[in-house]
Amino acid sequence: MTTTAGSPGGLRARLVEAGRGGYRRLQTYLIVALQAGLAAALAWVVAREVLGNPEPTFAPAAAVAVIAASLGRRAHRALELVAGVVLGIGAGDLLIGLFGTGPWQTGVIVFLAIAAAVLVRGTGALMTQAGGTAVLIATLTPSAPDLEWPRTINALVGGAAGLLVMLVLLPINPLRTVRRAAEPALDLFAREMTASAQALAEADTGRAQATLERMRAADPTLKRLTEVANAADEVVRFSPVRWRRRRAIAAYRGGVTHMQRAFRNSRGLVRRIGTTLRDQEPVPADLPAAVEHLGQAVRLLNREFLAGQEPVQARARVLRAVREAGGACRQGLGFSGTIVVSQLRTAANDLLRATGVPHDEARRLVREAAAD
Repeated sequence: MTTTAGSPGGLRARLVEAGRGGYRRLQTYLIVALQAGLAAALAWVVAREVLGNPEPTFAPAAAVAVIAASLGRRAHRALELVAGVVLGIGAGDLLIGLFGTGPWQTGVIVFLAIAAAVLVRGTGALMTQAGGTAVLIATLTPSAPDLEWPRTINALVGGAAGLLVMLVLLPINPLRTVRRAAEPALDLFAREMTASAQALAEADTGRAQATLERMRAADPTLKRLTEVANAADEVVRFSPVRWRRRRAIAAYRGGVTHMQRAFRNSRGLVRRIGTTLRDQEPVPADLPAAVEHLGQAVRLLNREFLAGQEPVQARARVLRAVREAGGACRQGLGFSGTIVVSQLRTAANDLLRATGVPHDEARRLVREAAAD
């Protein structure tokens, strides 16, 4: 008996999956919460107790802003934060000295600060800091003179505290973090390939469409994997305690990029499976077998990836999928079925690259397997 989306069983399955997703996100991002708390406390102590700043609020806020930046962009975010404060102060000082303070002066100051950030090709974070600082300078200068220097010091303290915590005191474990993020992405990839193979074997157009919709909705999972891979790369480049992991993370980083390409090419494959079924094109038994073997290759890659092993089994299963697809071609396919095979070969090439096979070698292996 099938379980419908609105049935108690379907609701329970969705709740279980949501719970698993939440737990995985917590595993990935709990370290961020710890880093933010430590950086905020450290920034406050340095600004208030060491430097004697009676209003240290912006220092912990700046530290949290650095930590809360997109993973893999934190060092850049710290520089943007300080640069934005300096731009805002510069614009504020310039116009207040010329025109005084007031509503129109505030508007002009903010305009100039953000325009300056745009001219130096700043991102939204830089523009936000420049504009926000300009507002504070324009509105608080009459009641709180000499605001510029403490805010600049606070920005420096907060940015430095965030970087110190992120890179020295409490850096992420790059290998463990990447593996945790990769596991759900690879698991999802493998499941949808199996579902696609079943849809193709059973001529179930509805299942093929549902699989395609789930794969389209998987972009947040891929985005999270990209963020985590970038964060790991940033840590091993800048953190002295993680330098020895540089080579391993470089390999994983390249693997993540190719795995994402394989997923997106497989999404095109699933779309063409739906067209093949709607047009009632011939479907030799080797074609769903090839798609299933591609899913099994992803499962093996996940297992070997998490175990830190050379993905030999995953490579062998990828090439088996290509051979099965070649057999389906020789048995006769329609137009869309031929495109399914082409997309499968492209995804297979990407998966081989994800396992560390060089570009030319991957192309050669796929070409030879297709001809077997």
